[in-house]
Amino acid sequence: MASSSGDASSAAMTTIFRPEIVTGLHVLHIEGYKETKGFLGVGNFFSSCPFTIGGHSWSVRYYPDGKDMVFQDYISVYLERLGDPGDESVVMARFKFSLLDHTGEPWHTREGKVLRPFFDKSWWGFDEFFLRENLESSSHMKDDRLMIRCDVTIVKNVLIEIANNTQSPVLPPSNLHQHLGDLLNIRRVKGDVKFKVGGKKFRAHRNVLAARSSVFMAELFGKKMETKAARVRIKDMEPRVFEAFLHFIYTDSLPEIDEGDRMAMAQHLLAVADRYHMERLKLICEIMLRGYIDTDSAATMLILAEQHGCHGLKQACLRFIAFPSNMKVVMMTEGFEYLTRSFPSLLKELAANIPV
Repeated sequence: MASSSGDASSAAMTTIFRPEIVTGLHVLHIEGYKETKGFLGVGNFFSSCPFTIGGHSWSVRYYPDGKDMVFQDYISVYLERLGDPGDESVVMARFKFSLLDHTGEPWHTREGKVLRPFFDKSWWGFDEFFLRENLESSSHMKDDRLMIRCDVTIVKNVLIEIANNTQSPVLPPSNLHQHLGDLLNIRRVKGDVKFKVGGKKFRAHRNVLAARSSVFMAELFGKKMETKAARVRIKDMEPRVFEAFLHFIYTDSLPEIDEGDRMAMAQHLLAVADRYHMERLKLICEIMLRGYIDTDSAATMLILAEQHGCHGLKQACLRFIAFPSNMKVVMMTEGFEYLTRSFPSLLKELAANIPV
């Protein structure tokens, strides 16, 4: 199809090509699935053997302990393009990952709905492909064998060619979060809201805060509007927690947190997220905390989940405590003693989870 307009000397032509579709698949077999857990650690992966689809080389990345700490309760999977040195071409493709049962039939599928640009050594996939505890309790798992199928659909000639035969550029990933993060950190761009948290002062921008939190919207622009100078005192919060909270507001991600402080920080941030109606942050903290449930923390974590309406974390704690060997140890902790005194309704739910 072609179209043109204007006089001959200034005419521009647009050509849209008929897309060429190339499909293929690869199945990754994991023999001895349980041995892969904890073997590499969070953020590390096994790679499949290279396979070729559409004249390009690919592999599957399998993260048995999750892509990062936020998703450590999941297995993560990615499709990676294995390009050649100096190959600057872009391959537009969709992908689908499926868990297969022992007969080779899919029983769980996650599919990318849009075309993704694959450059040399780039990858796309799913952080939360499947929750490990659900995988291990599934009847589809046989003989400790895991099979993951990856279907790839390559679409060629999908880009629009303009008169001089140059292709439209592929849009890079959004970097809005980087610019907003710079806005928070550049000293010369002073914010119009001042916070005092535990003796430490912070500056921020009321428009950004209001856009991210309905609570800040009410406090800074609604009937609860603060003074014109916008000096806000935050009580019952540590400065380091508020600093991490601001970082998330501006970048939609958490800052680097020392491993020894991750559980405590996640607990504090979950409470803050609930207080300021930041549901994404709340869910991230909930997922993080599920990886820290043990006999020392389970009762306290259960109380935290109950107080802030975290259903997933609450159910994980109930299942953990209800396990007979865990129950005896948890009952000796101060957290369980406090739970008994202050949250009798949780005891009833706990009793309902104890296996008969």
